Amino acid sequence: MEKVDKLAPLGFGFMRLPLRDADDPASIDIDKVCELVDIFMDAGFTYFDSARGYHGCKSEWALRKALVERYPRESFTIATKLPAWLAKNAEEARSMFDTSLAECGVDYFDYYLLHNLGESLTAGFEEYGLWEFCAEKKAEGKIKRFGFSIHDNAEELEKVLDAHPEVDFVQIQVNYVDWESDIIQSRRCFEVCRERGLPVVIMEPVKGGTLVKLPDPVADILRAAEPGAPLASWALRFAGSLPNVIAVLSGMNTPEMVAENVAIMRDGVPLTAEERGVIDEARAALAALPGVPCTDCRYCMKGCPEGVHINTIMQSLNIYDQMGDAYRAQENYNWNTGAGKASACIQCGSCESVCPQHIAIVGELERAAELFE
Repeated sequence: MEKVDKLAPLGFGFMRLPLRDADDPASIDIDKVCELVDIFMDAGFTYFDSARGYHGCKSEWALRKALVERYPRESFTIATKLPAWLAKNAEEARSMFDTSLAECGVDYFDYYLLHNLGESLTAGFEEYGLWEFCAEKKAEGKIKRFGFSIHDNAEELEKVLDAHPEVDFVQIQVNYVDWESDIIQSRRCFEVCRERGLPVVIMEPVKGGTLVKLPDPVADILRAAEPGAPLASWALRFAGSLPNVIAVLSGMNTPEMVAENVAIMRDGVPLTAEERGVIDEARAALAALPGVPCTDCRYCMKGCPEGVHINTIMQSLNIYDQMGDAYRAQENYNWNTGAGKASACIQCGSCESVCPQHIAIVGELERAAELFE
C-alpha cells in the first residue's frame, strides 16, 4: 500500500445526530447540533455528509440551520445523496435534487452522490435516468463532483464502474474489521477504486460505533499496544492512513465524541507497519470468537423461494454475537434486509442443502426473527 504522509481529513456524517425524542429520528436537537458543528469547524475540518433520507428527511434541514446559516459558504464542503429507492417514479426521484438544494440552503453541492447502489438497488437509478440527470446538473455548475455510494462487494462495484466510468469519486465502507471480510470486501473495493484512479470517501470507519465497543479479548490487544489511546483512534487512523481518500466520515452526536475524533485526525499520524500488525492480531482475535461461519457465497439465496436476505441476516447475527452490539446489529438488519426478512422463511430447507459451511440456516433465521423483528 502506498505510504501517506498525513491522515486524510475527518468528515462529519449527518446521520446519527442528537435527538429530542429518541423514538423520533426527525426530532433533531438543533442547538446541540450547532455545538457539534462549531467544535468540528474550529478544529479546521470542513466536510459535511448528508442525504435526502437521513433522519426522516430532516438531516439536510439540520445542515442548513447548524452550518449554512451560520458560516460563509466558502468555508465548508457539503455532500448529499439521492436515494432513488425512496421514489415512486423518475419525476419524484429527480425532484429530490431541487428539494435538497432548498433544504440545505445552497446553490450548488460540492459533492453529490447517487445513494446506496448495489444488487437490485442499482436498476432504479438507470430506470429513472439519474446518471444523465446528474451529468446535466454538473454541466450547469450545480454539482462540482459527482459520484455514488455503495454497500456491496467488489464485483457489484466493478459492474457499476464499468457502466459509468464518468464518476469523479466513490463512497465505500472501509474499516479494519471488514478489510478482509468475504462479505463487505473493504480491501478489494478500495483496490477497485485505486486501479481506476478514483478517490474515495470512506464511510463506516468505526463500523457504526462498534469498534469502540470491542469485546475485551480484542480491545486488550489494542490497549496493550498503545495504553491510553482511545479505541476509536485505531479505527480512524486505519481509514485515514489509506491513500487518495477525500474524507473519513464519522457519525457523531456528542461534544466529547467530536472533540475526540477531531483530535485523533488532526494530531494523529498514519499507522506504522508495527501498528498494522497489531490491527491484524486484533482482527484475528475477533474472527476467532464464536459466530455464524457464513462466507457470503450466497448459494443459499439462489434457490430461496421467498427471497430472504440470508447473508445480511447472518452478518447481523455476527455483529450481535461477536461484537455484543445489539444496536448496530439491528441497524444493519433494518437497513439491508428490505422485504427479505427472516420471518419470510417458509423452512423449505433449500438453503441448507446447498450451504458449503453446513450452517443450520433455518434455525438461525428463527433466532434472527426473534432478535430483530
